[in-house]
This record gives sequence, structure tokens and C-alpha cells, in this order.
Amino acid sequence: MSTTPPTSRIVIAGGSGFLGSNLVRHLSALGYQVLILSRSPKTTPNRTSEKWDARTLGPWAKHLDGASALINFAGRSVDCFKTPEHKDEILRSRVEATLALGRACREIDNPPPVWVQMSTAHIYGDPPEIICDESSPFGVGLAPTVGHTWEQAFNDSAPSACRKVIFRTSFVLGRSGGALPRLAFLARIGLGGTVASGKQGMSWIHQHDMNRLFHRAIEDESMQGAYIATAPNPVSNKFFMRELRRAMHIPIGLPAPTSLVRIGAPLVMRTDPELAIYGRYCVSKRLAESGFTFSFPDLPAALTDLFCR
Repeated sequence: MSTTPPTSRIVIAGGSGFLGSNLVRHLSALGYQVLILSRSPKTTPNRTSEKWDARTLGPWAKHLDGASALINFAGRSVDCFKTPEHKDEILRSRVEATLALGRACREIDNPPPVWVQMSTAHIYGDPPEIICDESSPFGVGLAPTVGHTWEQAFNDSAPSACRKVIFRTSFVLGRSGGALPRLAFLARIGLGGTVASGKQGMSWIHQHDMNRLFHRAIEDESMQGAYIATAPNPVSNKFFMRELRRAMHIPIGLPAPTSLVRIGAPLVMRTDPELAIYGRYCVSKRLAESGFTFSFPDLPAALTDLFCR
């Protein structure tokens, strides 16, 4: 492990969302100084923020000089209708932000020695039963194309001397954001049953383990390259929804057949129905080989921790 002092400055690009906010709290509790690059900066006692447009260079770049690590979350949410405009923005927001960070790192005297880059486990597509690991081929479609292009922009932009870590992130479980609050809402109103076939894979990770992975990537100099950021035990949608109801003490949930999801997701949830209909089973061979131990390797314990504390 690195001997980087805990007072090191960490710069988080796009750190005002669900994942970024959780990580800021985690790193601040460990004693790190955290600075967020955001379109809507807001300074609190535990962090400072700097405005950036996620596309061009500006005064924000000076904060990277001498920083101990850069973490990049920037990118438009995929939780939306997949109109042509939204598809374009999903791709451009990720690539342009990454390229801008790379240009900034090349123009300062002391760029961060490690850059931890967000990516997506959806890069492997939506195979119905195959278990994917880091050696699996990428899938086809919008999400795999975005993921591959995003990672290529990162690899092309990061300085050669920088240690590069990519997290292909799965479904991060947390009460304060992401998809879990939506699923919990459906469960509360009696719609927390099996979605579509129920066989689609749900690769997931507890927010605490996600934070621990980022911390390890910052400090552990042996970490390099791409990792799937997911707990070691993916589950089917049917199993996930059953365990969610159990954790919330809700005995019954009406199922949602594929045809109903295709109608209801746009009308009620204002999102793409394919996010619920399809899925993937992913495991991280590289994290297992590195000896990383998950605090929450199994779904029932993860959901109990989130809903019963």
C-alpha cells in the first residue's frame, strides 16, 4: 500500500451526484481533503468545490496541480429516455469531460500520480445467462459503445506516468440515490414483484464497498487497469426483488410483465424500460485475485444493512 498521508488532496470530477457525494463523505471521514469539480459548485465544511463545464479548460485546472489523486465521475445520467439527443449527450458528456481532464493534467507541473476512472459494467452488454468477468468480450449497443469509447478517451488522455485505474461499475446500492430508492418506492406501493422475465442478471455492490474500492485504488499502487466493481454474487431480478421486499418487510409485490414495463417505465418512472428488462451477471476475477474482501458479499445482508439500521 502507498504511504500517502491521509491529509492528501483528492480531486473528484463530477462529484456532486449520488456516488460522488457518498465518496466525499467517506474520504473526508478518513481525513482527506476533497475538492469537487462541478457544474453547480457548493462548498461545505467538509469539502470545497470549483465550477467547471466538463468540456473546456479553465481556472479549475490549478487544483489538479499537486493533488494526490483524481477521480472522474462526470457524465450525463443514463436514467432517461434514450432520444437521439440524450444518446448523444450521454456519450459526449463522458468523453469531453475525460479529454478536458487529460488536457489539464498535461498542462500542470505536478499532475496526480493516480487517476481513477468511472466506467460501466454494461460494457459487456446484456447476455441473458453468461457470467462476465474482465476477460469477457464487450457487448453491442449504446451502453457498450459508450463504455468502450469512454475508456478509450481515458487511456488516450491520462499522462503516461499516471497510474490508471478503471472501475466498470455495476448497480450501486444506497438509500440516498441511484436506482434503489425507485425500486423501494415501487415495493411500498405494492409493485415490488418480479420484473419482466425475472431471469435478467443484477450485478450489484453496496455503497460502502464501492467507497472502499475507490480508497484502495487511491492508496494501493499495485492496482492498475480495469476492474469490474461488483459484489461476488450477482443475482436474478426475481431474487433481488424478493430480498428487497423481505428487507422492507413487505410480503407481497405484484409482478410487472415485459409489456407493462415498456408502457409503465416511460409514463410513471420517466425512464428507459430496457434498464429494467435486461441485465447482466458480472463478477470481478481481478478483485478476487487481488485479495479484496467485501464487507457485503451477499445481497440479503447488504439490503438488511441499508433498510434496517
